[in-house]
Amino acid sequence: MADTDDKPATKQDIALLRSEMKEQVAMLRSEMQHMHDELLERLDDRETKLLQAFYSYAESNQKRISAVEEENAALKSRLATIENRLTEVERRLNMPPAA
Repeated sequence: MADTDDKPATKQDIALLRSEMKEQVAMLRSEMQHMHDELLERLDDRETKLLQAFYSYAESNQKRISAVEEENAALKSRLATIENRLTEVERRLNMPPAA
């Protein structure tokens, strides 16, 4: 005989329904936890990739800055040499050698 909707539920029916609902809730929780863990893993992967990109960019910028500073130091050194030579020329012009 088939179940009909007009029969009242028994305590066994309610207990069975509760049991089935608990199982389904447990399965849903498990699936949600799995999806949560997977999402966290993907976010961590993205964060790692972003940090690697930023570090690469920062490293190349640091190399450029170092190169500019080296060029600046070389120019200052050359300028100092020229200034020293100019000072020496001015000194000779202002104080001719004694004859």
